[in-house]
Amino acid sequence: VALKRMLNFNVPPVKNSTGEPVWKVLIYDRFGQDIISPLLSVKELRDMGITLHLLLHSDRDAIPDVPAVYFVMPTEENIDRMCQDLRNQLYESYYLNFISAISRSKLEDIANAAIGANAVTQVAKVFDQYLNFITLEDDMFVLCNQNKELVSYRAINRPDITDTEMETIMDTIVDSLFCFFVTLGAIPIIRCSRGTAAEMVAVKLDKKLRENLRDARNSLFTGDTLGAGQFSFQRPLLVLVDRNIDLATPLHHTWTYQALVHDVLDFHLNRVNLEESTGTESTPAGARPKKKNKKSYDLTSSDKFWQKHKGSPFPEVAESVQQELESYRAQEDEVKRLKSIMGIEGEDEGAISMLSDNTAKLTSAVSSLPELLEKKRLIDLHTNVATAVLEHIKSRKLDVYFEYEEKIMSKSTLDKSLLDMISDPDAGTPEEKMRLFLIYYISSAQAPSEIDLEQYKKALMDAGCNLAPLSYIKQWK
Repeated sequence: VALKRMLNFNVPPVKNSTGEPVWKVLIYDRFGQDIISPLLSVKELRDMGITLHLLLHSDRDAIPDVPAVYFVMPTEENIDRMCQDLRNQLYESYYLNFISAISRSKLEDIANAAIGANAVTQVAKVFDQYLNFITLEDDMFVLCNQNKELVSYRAINRPDITDTEMETIMDTIVDSLFCFFVTLGAIPIIRCSRGTAAEMVAVKLDKKLRENLRDARNSLFTGDTLGAGQFSFQRPLLVLVDRNIDLATPLHHTWTYQALVHDVLDFHLNRVNLEESTGTESTPAGARPKKKNKKSYDLTSSDKFWQKHKGSPFPEVAESVQQELESYRAQEDEVKRLKSIMGIEGEDEGAISMLSDNTAKLTSAVSSLPELLEKKRLIDLHTNVATAVLEHIKSRKLDVYFEYEEKIMSKSTLDKSLLDMISDPDAGTPEEKMRLFLIYYISSAQAPSEIDLEQYKKALMDAGCNLAPLSYIKQWK
């Protein structure tokens, strides 16, 4: 809703207006692109009057009679480029939207450039949008995608991190969370684990929320924001937890559809990139190997199959794809059958009577064609994605690992010793073995004795594992 409002020049879109939308250009940076792409398709953008969407730092031609909506982070180089656009008189008017709040000094830079370019009247609106988070699903968002390693577990827990770096990381996280609550229009009750990074984030966020509420004129939580303002008593609960409380889960091999796609395939911002296998036909000796086609698919909330099965165990998903395929084929055969009946020469009486009720059937069959085609597209998509996942499961024995780790984590009896798993040459890649051993190490009540540990280390070394993670976890434990 907030994005659509922004693209409509920051006025709520009118439902029943019959006129054409105002044609406009959208200019974003990489951050803006990441925020918009999981939520609005190109078609939806076009429906809102966006004819072109371009990256801020690409070469852009002047389009003098069109308004431009900018959606960027307020960084030095972005501001410089916007000032340059003003000087070059690229567009008719400028709507500047900043993903998170812009500082006073940077605003003054823009104002100076506008005065210098004699373009003050063309800068129509300047808005802080507070949209610095990426929404992937109705109930899930991530803080960032660009430079995400800068706010990762590793970044916070590096032994050589300086105080200023830590401050920067915390500010980045707090800024995104603050933006999220402004967009939600609600002030959370914050709970956190003590003495951890989570507490630092909580204290900073609390301070930022209080400062904003104190300034009654400019408070983001009162007035005509999207939410009901500060008087709603239904406050959400924000629980901030440090990853150290449960370090085994991210290492654990998964067994549900979405988690597997995330674990084994290249899956970012709801888009999965696959390399198509080109079949097994042998290439003649000396010929170049065939180039693999890259394909990418969007797995979004409009994909009904994905919505229904993303949380299902993988074997169920494979079965469901098969069922979908069978029902699709049955529908397709029905259409073909009707077509062949239509081709009957109308000599005998029977054909004529069949024709009249078949015409009705065919009409309904034809009207369901677009639905059929969409169904086929989804079946093809999930067949390809599921096949790719299956190849990984088979080659890396992920099903075995999943079951074994579940047993370790639930402290049930193991049917095969850990040492056998690690030393089995057929059981997956070194990374799999390392993940398994770390889970065992983290989950065990007391750490294995030095003698046992040496034995495990040797087995891991023989399996080709990098032992650096183990020394980290040992120290951590």
